[in-house]
Amino acid sequence: MSETHSSTNTSDASKIFPEEKPGWHGYIEWEDKPEKKALAQKILKSKKFPYPPEFQLAPLPKTNPILIGHRWKAYHAALGIEKIVDDSWKTVQEEKPNLIHLLDFPYNGETRRHQLLEGKLTDNKYHFVRNHGGIPSVEEDVLELEIGGLVNKTVKLSLADLKDPAKFPQVELTVTLQCSGTRRYEQILQYPGDGDELINAPWGEGAIGTAVYRGVPLKKVLKLACGGVKPECQHLEFIGVDTYFKKNNVYNYAVSVPWRKVKQNEEVILAWEMNGKPLPKAHGAPLRLVVTGYIGARSCKWVYKINALAEPSMGPVQQQEYLYFTSQIGKQNTKFSNGFSIQQMPVSSAIITPEDKEVIIHDGKITLKGWAYSGGGNWVERVEVSSDGGSVWYAVNADDMTEKHYHAWRLWKIDVPVDAEGWLEFCVRTWDSSNNTEPTFVRSAWNWDLHVTSSCHRIKLYSVNTSRPATAQRLKDMEAQGVPFEPLTRPLEFSPEDVNEYSTAMKRHPREPLN
Repeated sequence: MSETHSSTNTSDASKIFPEEKPGWHGYIEWEDKPEKKALAQKILKSKKFPYPPEFQLAPLPKTNPILIGHRWKAYHAALGIEKIVDDSWKTVQEEKPNLIHLLDFPYNGETRRHQLLEGKLTDNKYHFVRNHGGIPSVEEDVLELEIGGLVNKTVKLSLADLKDPAKFPQVELTVTLQCSGTRRYEQILQYPGDGDELINAPWGEGAIGTAVYRGVPLKKVLKLACGGVKPECQHLEFIGVDTYFKKNNVYNYAVSVPWRKVKQNEEVILAWEMNGKPLPKAHGAPLRLVVTGYIGARSCKWVYKINALAEPSMGPVQQQEYLYFTSQIGKQNTKFSNGFSIQQMPVSSAIITPEDKEVIIHDGKITLKGWAYSGGGNWVERVEVSSDGGSVWYAVNADDMTEKHYHAWRLWKIDVPVDAEGWLEFCVRTWDSSNNTEPTFVRSAWNWDLHVTSSCHRIKLYSVNTSRPATAQRLKDMEAQGVPFEPLTRPLEFSPEDVNEYSTAMKRHPREPLN
């Protein structure tokens, strides 16, 4: 429970921090209102908030939602803006009821395994969501995008302006968006790291998805509406409607990408459509950025302001989050300045089926399926799978991968030859068009903030090979007696060998030497 501020209670705060504009639900302007920001900071510093949940040194709850964002909810309650909490969860229930709800608020929702493999494009209702604040609801006809800073002409554009093909050329791009926390749970299981006040969610293999986005290239908007950028411009800052907290300060979500990225024409777009449908609220409706090949955090949702800058954004998400540290940096010595900013996503891949610790009964081949991706405009060239932990590799046939895109994943499948029985370690690695591949072990990729788990994805399977006569006979005997093979650890209900068979074997091969 948080303490009550001596002069500003929750009901007072709700009057101090009202919504800014009609039709902009969940929006409070912080960046242009320093006095409001200072008051919010004063209120936050006067209170004590619950610790984030412990989920690295303790088992994850078997619930859905898995984790509860008590601290983030308390931040909102302290400022009297807790309505966005309930509104956000209502949106989740409407748009994302079937995801794994890793964190209820701010909402982090992971795609389930079978949903990932339904096709090259991820259905909107199954696409993962990683939010940093509440889910606003901005009405399309009142949205206004302001572009300023180091541009030759400051402008305000409506969504109707952006959608007008007579004003701006429209494009469709097939893009994979990936959270930098994808497969974080592998790092957590072996080497826990920073929990973060927002919660570095324990993502599995489902914090990735692919969609066709429709919109306009930001480069064209800057040129046609703003007359271009000034020579000093080196970065474009994107500001979203959602409210973000960091160390008792409050902000609007803000990130940036280099101008050199935006100059690539169709690599950064302002999008309003996803897989042929209007953007869902949880994905940034009515307007968002899609930054190809970069971590998902740079693809700002609910964007309402763009600033051309000489330096990267000073927003905390850009300067203090999504940093990559060396393995000797941790709680004892970490600083914002001793990690580098994660932008382009490295090559990575995952085995989606079978799942870790499954028992596979087969006749000499085991079928594996998964995804492979590389950012920065690199595309997947080759996927390889090993059944012995990484010594011998089998390449996936090109016919068993989805087609190439500059900015999207490839789904794959392979029948791996397997003779051995018992516990085997399977792993996958990917090679991209720049000949990049993945570190062999998770230890090589570990970092304090637990980002970018790009090491070879590994699973352990229990192999039961029916092409071996003894195994085939055992399974036949079990079937005859109505005894299922699983669970693996359950003892047999019958003796595995009769007395005569045992005696014959012992006479042929005694356990004790003759002399």
